[in-house]
Amino acid sequence: MSSKRANPKKIPETDSIFEHLTHVHNRSAQNSRTLRISFDAKATIKLGELSRRGKSRIITKALDHDFLTIEGKVHLLGFYLPEWRETYFFFLPYTTSLTADAIVDCLELLLKKLGDFIGCIDRILLNLDNGPENNSRRRQFIKRLVDFADEWGKVVELAYYPPYHSKYNPIERVWGVLEQHWNGTLLTDLETVLAMARSMTYGGVEPVVNVVRKIYNRGVTLCNKAMKVLEKRLHRQEGLESYAVTIPPLFSHERGLVIL
Repeated sequence: MSSKRANPKKIPETDSIFEHLTHVHNRSAQNSRTLRISFDAKATIKLGELSRRGKSRIITKALDHDFLTIEGKVHLLGFYLPEWRETYFFFLPYTTSLTADAIVDCLELLLKKLGDFIGCIDRILLNLDNGPENNSRRRQFIKRLVDFADEWGKVVELAYYPPYHSKYNPIERVWGVLEQHWNGTLLTDLETVLAMARSMTYGGVEPVVNVVRKIYNRGVTLCNKAMKVLEKRLHRQEGLESYAVTIPPLFSHERGLVIL
């Protein structure tokens, strides 16, 4: 991956971050015991007859101005497995918030769907951007991932894309295909959204579509003292402390070793 980017907006660490990403991606591709996952939350999807500004390529009467009674909205979390070309969508009701707990819960649901294969995995490499709920300084996100690493006995490696460059995260290409797929379709209700999502393909593979009805509330966090304890569990790469973080488990179920 070239370190020269056309985007003039860049932080001093941008080139170093991309060099690190290239390294961990190559290492992942060569190690069958590493599962690489690209994650992102899509922009909120509006439902109802106003979902496409009142326009549709199918025969449906559309509204051309905004009423106060919009039928609803949904959130969408996406997980893409680059080595397998598999996509997993998790739709959540708009009445919930896209919190750190929601993200990690969906990650756990994903691993459960992978079944027995997950027993062959030692490390999970997670590509993501520095969103407000999933950046490496978000206390509740880190707490949940530390608990996740311990429960599953996996090393969790966070590999962030630099600010202004999240478009290079593979899941972003999935969003582009999804937008093209349902462009011109009036997303009148959740059933229509789910049907359109299931019928798209990326890399020749249809996504696995899930609906999560649990409600998540904002405001869950840790105190400074608790976070200091968690920080001792983290390995932050020198010079890229916010963008390259490794969380080893206390115990590996596969190898029966305490990982320090």
